[in-house]
Amino acid sequence: MIGLYKILGVPFGFLLRIIYETIGFQNYAVSIVILTVVARLIMIPSTIHQQKGMAKTQRIQSKIRKIQEKYAGDQRKIQEETQALYQREGYNPMNAGCAPMLVQFVLLFGLIGAIYYPLSNFLTGITDAEIAALTAKAAAFRPASMSKSVIMDELLVIQHIGEIVEKGIEGVSQGAIEKIKSVNFSFFGLFDLGDIPKDTKGFAPIWCIPVLSVISTLASSIYSYIKQKQTQSNAAAAKSMGCMTIGMAAFSLYFVINYPAGIGIYWIASGIVGLIINVIVGNMYSPKKMIAKIMIDETVERRSKENNIKFAANANNEK
Repeated sequence: MIGLYKILGVPFGFLLRIIYETIGFQNYAVSIVILTVVARLIMIPSTIHQQKGMAKTQRIQSKIRKIQEKYAGDQRKIQEETQALYQREGYNPMNAGCAPMLVQFVLLFGLIGAIYYPLSNFLTGITDAEIAALTAKAAAFRPASMSKSVIMDELLVIQHIGEIVEKGIEGVSQGAIEKIKSVNFSFFGLFDLGDIPKDTKGFAPIWCIPVLSVISTLASSIYSYIKQKQTQSNAAAAKSMGCMTIGMAAFSLYFVINYPAGIGIYWIASGIVGLIINVIVGNMYSPKKMIAKIMIDETVERRSKENNIKFAANANNEK
C-alpha cells in the first residue's frame, strides 16, 4: 500500500505544486479543492457514459423479464438466452459504473501519497539525505496513539519544523528549511492538514471535517440511490443499493477520522462537486430521455435492415 501511495503521489504532488504556485493562493487546502474540482470535471464524460449505461440497463431488464417469462422453469435456457441478449446488445453488466469508482480510488490514493509525502512529492530541491535526516528527528514528535508502521514523518516535519531546527540538525541546508517553512499547510489557521481527527482531544474545529464528510457523502449517495432505483426492477436490487448508500457514509466517516484532515478536505469537495455534476448530468441525460433515444435508434436500425433485405430481394428478382 505504501508503494502505491509513493507511485501515485508523484504526479499528484506535481499537480498540487503547480496549482499551489499559480491559482491556489499559496494555500495547500485551497489547492486540494481546486485539484478535486478539475479532476471531477475531467470525469464528466465518464459520468455521462454511466448515465447512458443506467438507461441501457433499464432497457435490458425489460427484455430479460420477457425471456424469464417465456422460459419459466428452464434456468439453463434463460441463462443462454440472456447471454445471447447481452452479445446482441453489446452489454456487459460487470462494467456498469466501475470506471468512475476506479478513477475515484486513483485520485484518493494519489492525493494520500501527495499529502503523506510532501517533502518528496510536493516540494522540490530537497535531497533524499535531507529528508531522511529531517524525518529521523520528526519521529520524536509522533503521537503515542500513532502506529510506528504508519508513514507520516514527513507531515510531522512540516508541523514541527521550528522545534526541529531549535533542537539542532545536521546535514540539512538552510534553503531546504526555508522551503519547508514557506508551505502554508494549515486550513486557514484552524488546524494543520496533517492533523488526524482521532488524535485530537476534546472539541476542536477539525471535527467539522468528519461531520461534513458524512453529510456530503450521504447527500451524493442518496441522490445516486434515488436515480438508480428508477432503473431497478426488483426490491432486492433496491435494498442492495440502500445498504451501499449507508455503507459509503460509514466508510467515509471511518476513513476521514483515521486519516489526515487533508484527505477529509478532498472527500468533502469531491462529494459536493460530484453531487452538483450528477444533478446536472442526471437532468440532461435522464433515464427516460435515454431510453426513448435507444428505442428510436433501435427502430431506425431495424428498418434499415428491413430495407436492405427488401433491396437485396428485389435485386435478385430482377436478375
